Amino acid sequence: MAYARKILPGLPTVSIRWAVLLTGLLTLPTMAMADEAVDPNQPHKPRYDYPTSARADYVIGCLASNGMKHEFLDKCSCGIDTIADQMSYDDYQHAETVLSMLQGALGQRAEEFRSTAILTKLVDRLRQAQAEANLRCH
Repeated sequence: MAYARKILPGLPTVSIRWAVLLTGLLTLPTMAMADEAVDPNQPHKPRYDYPTSARADYVIGCLASNGMKHEFLDKCSCGIDTIADQMSYDDYQHAETVLSMLQGALGQRAEEFRSTAILTKLVDRLRQAQAEANLRCH
């Protein structure tokens, strides 16, 4: 503080403290925006990190459902990136498991998956992420 008083002897100490605080507060949003700035030369990095094998599995399944046409490669890759923006890998894995159980031949046991609110919400989140992927990537 003594150094600041030597440089700016006419200003009271409170004003210097407020100036430092104000400078810090004004700089924080700029620093946060710099971290969030999108560089068009850099590839998109999804919010959540998925294992490569899970990404490859999704892309292969997507390609298979689209006739294994090469023009769908980028769209399918974009799809899993979009899903990875929306939900964590653990949630994705759980939702995929529930969906496969619902589609399987479980009969009455599948009702447990349909009637559990948490699982229903998880599957809804996956379906919403897939819908977002369809809009964003196709």
